Amino acid sequence: MSQHPRIRQRKRAFPRILGRERAFLAETLRAETTGGLLLLAAAVVALVWANSPWQDAYHHVRDAQLGPLTVEGWATDGALTLFFYLAGVELKRELVVGTLSKLNEAVVPVVAAISGMVLPAIIYLITNLVMNDGKPHGWAVPTATDIAFALAVLAIVGSSLPSALRAFLLTLAVVDDFGAILVIAVFFSHGFHLFQLLAAIALIALWYVLQRRRVRTPFLYVPIAIAAWWFMHESGIHATIAGVALGLVTRVVADPGEDEAPAERIEHRLRPWSAAVAVPLFALFAAGVTLSGGAVRQMLTDPVAIGIVAGLLAGKAIGVFGGSWLTARFTRAELNSDLAWRDVAAVSVLAGIGFTVALLIAQLAFGPDAAQVERAKAAVLIASVLAALIAALLLARRNRAYTD
Repeated sequence: MSQHPRIRQRKRAFPRILGRERAFLAETLRAETTGGLLLLAAAVVALVWANSPWQDAYHHVRDAQLGPLTVEGWATDGALTLFFYLAGVELKRELVVGTLSKLNEAVVPVVAAISGMVLPAIIYLITNLVMNDGKPHGWAVPTATDIAFALAVLAIVGSSLPSALRAFLLTLAVVDDFGAILVIAVFFSHGFHLFQLLAAIALIALWYVLQRRRVRTPFLYVPIAIAAWWFMHESGIHATIAGVALGLVTRVVADPGEDEAPAERIEHRLRPWSAAVAVPLFALFAAGVTLSGGAVRQMLTDPVAIGIVAGLLAGKAIGVFGGSWLTARFTRAELNSDLAWRDVAAVSVLAGIGFTVALLIAQLAFGPDAAQVERAKAAVLIASVLAALIAALLLARRNRAYTD
């Protein structure tokens, strides 16, 4: 009996996205793209307002006390929890039924995301260790990628680019968000209180049990979510971690006869609120940085600002592209036949848009030093704008290559 030669299948670095997953990806991209445009608009409003003759009114509104938190605190600890809940749901879905559920397909974007976090942190640390008055504890600021902003740029200039590249960016961002969540939980928790943490964990466990028992009423889930958020906030761990945890215990696989899983139902209802309200609200009160001539001159010699800009622009681009290429090179993964490495290079530059999570980490890292927070935020904004412009030029060229 003749035997067929064994055909060795090579792993695809960026696999084709088909069927239900393609439809879900397209819907996610549309929502995130709209959110990115609203995010950009809110940031512009914040910058103009904070540098206008009415800047005192901006600071008065931002610092106004509303119950236990300031307006800025509600935007940072409250509104962003919704954003992080959806990030947790996306991560759970990717791990269970998405790209990250297939090890051979997950390796490249996961390594790219990790490399895109580690290299910017190293560049920031080196900069702040060799320069005078450096502040190494801000190393985490340039490690985050803003998916909403990045997808908005991709949608504007890259409408003809293959869906596999968009899927890569989305997967990269999910892993990046998870890394940022770990960083916030481990390195930026203060005044730890065990009882409150145990209460938050108990409520998250209750959410999980209700999901397992197929309970659907929001009259139970909403109070549990609010209480878990509050106890997490009071425990000393950043409140947004409660959102991530609740997302990770939400069921993402539909039962037989069920039109959609709870995660999809909740996403359909909450994503517009996250994209149109929560994230822009955070940007409105986080991006209001005073950009006077003196402040800009100070940034030119500030090791924190230099480290952030270098980390986001150079570290992200080299880390993401280098991690992708080296993984494909040494694991025998191959690039999707629809793509070229120049496409990946352009998206790697796009990953240098830090914004939302980078601004949050800047506040957490330099909180007591208001002047340093302002310079760090300004550096994030400048680096993100430069990354967006450079990536837009590269993506526009690639887009023309696919339309010609």
